[in-house]
Amino acid sequence: MATNTVAQGDTRQVGLDQICEDGFSIFAAIKSRKWPTQGANLEFSVVWASRRPPVIGVRSVSEGAKVPLITPSLDPASRSVGRPERLVANSGIAFAGFKIDGIGFTLSDEEAQSLLAQDARNADVLFPFANGADLNSRPDSSASRWVINFFDWSEDRARTYADCYEIVRQKVKPARDRNNRELYRRNWWLYAEARPGLLKAIAKLQHVLVITVVSKVVLPVRVPTGVIYSHATIVFATDDYADLALLSSSPHYWWAISNSSTMRTDLRYASSDVFETLPRPRVTARMRKAGAKLDEERRMFMLGRQLGLTKTYNLVHDPDVLDTEVARLRALHVEIDEAVCTAYGWDDLALDHGHYDTRQGVRWTVSPIAQIEMLDRLLELNHAQYAKEQEGLLGGKHGKVRSAVSGRTQYSADTLFDSGNTLFDPREDS
Repeated sequence: MATNTVAQGDTRQVGLDQICEDGFSIFAAIKSRKWPTQGANLEFSVVWASRRPPVIGVRSVSEGAKVPLITPSLDPASRSVGRPERLVANSGIAFAGFKIDGIGFTLSDEEAQSLLAQDARNADVLFPFANGADLNSRPDSSASRWVINFFDWSEDRARTYADCYEIVRQKVKPARDRNNRELYRRNWWLYAEARPGLLKAIAKLQHVLVITVVSKVVLPVRVPTGVIYSHATIVFATDDYADLALLSSSPHYWWAISNSSTMRTDLRYASSDVFETLPRPRVTARMRKAGAKLDEERRMFMLGRQLGLTKTYNLVHDPDVLDTEVARLRALHVEIDEAVCTAYGWDDLALDHGHYDTRQGVRWTVSPIAQIEMLDRLLELNHAQYAKEQEGLLGGKHGKVRSAVSGRTQYSADTLFDSGNTLFDPREDS
C-alpha cells in the first residue's frame, strides 16, 4: 500500500517498473482511491505482486475487474508495452517557468506603477508576473502581480536601477543569506533559475502557450510574451494555433494522464515525461483553424462570464449544464480532437465524445475505448520515432516499422517530422 504516486511518472520508473523488470507479476491492483477518513486528504494505491508467474487461465484483477494483465502504471495491459522515450525532435520547445526564489522580488500593481512613475528606466526591470493560479482563475489569464528581474546582470549593473535594487537588497538578500546553496547566497539579486534558454527561444515571439503544472484542467492558454511566468507553469516556445490544438486535444490529455504524477486528484505536468515523449503529427490547416477558433470563442466566453479556465471547464465537464454556449465549447473540442486525429492518420478511430467517468471525475472527452487506443498508437509511434532517431534515420523510409520494445508491427511513423526546435513541420498539409 502506498500513495497513488507509486504508479506515476518517475516514482513508477524507479519502483514498480523495476520490480516488474526483475520478474514480479502484478496480479491485483487498486490504482487510486481516496483515503477513507477525513484526517488525511490523499489518494492511495494497493498492489499485490509475486515472483511466481500467474497460472495459465487465471486472470488478474484491476479495480475489481478481471483483466489479462496489469502494467506497472496499475492499468489493464494494452497491446503496446514498454516506457515512452524522450524524443530529440521535442527538445528545446517546452521550458519550466522562472524560479525566482524570493517573494521580495514581487510587487503589487500599485507598487510597480509607482516605481515606473518615479523613473521610466525601471521599465527595463519590471514585468508582469503570472503563476498557475493566475492562468487558471483569471478570465484573461493575466498576471496579478509584478516582479523585478535583473536577468543575468552583474550586481554593478543592477545597482544602477537604484529603486528596484534597494527593494531586492532589503527584501530578498536576508533570506538568500541563509540559503544552503552558495550560488544563491552569492548572487542574491538574481533569480534562482533565470531560464536563459527560455528567453532565447521566445525572443522573437509575441505570444506563447503556457500550461499550469498542477491542474485538473490540463489545458494551455495562449498568452503574451513580456510576462515572467513562474516555475509553477510550463512555457511552450510557439505561438502557432495548430500547437494550441494539439496541446488541447484528447491525445495530449490522455498521454499526460498516462505519463504524469498527481497531487491529490490534480495532474502534475512534467514536460520531460509528457511533451518530450509525445510523438507529434504534421501540422494541418484544419488544426490551425480549430486552435484559432477555440482560442477566440473560449476567450469571449470567459471574459463575458468573468470565469477563469478552471470554472469554465467545470461547466464543460458537467453533464447537467445544457447551456448553448457551453455546448459550443464542447463542439469546439470535438473539432480539435477530430482535426488532430486526422493529422495522425487515425481516420478509422471512433472517438464517441460524451461525458464519461474517469479517475479525474466526470469529463467531456472521448470514449474509454478510444482513450486506450490513442495511448496504444501514441506509444507505438513513440517507439518507432525513437528507434529512427537512434539509428539516424528520422525522415527516411516510409512504411511500417518494428517497435523498439515489443517487436510487433506498429503504426507507421511517416506522419512524423523532425522539426528541430520548432513544434511542427513548416510545410503544411491541407
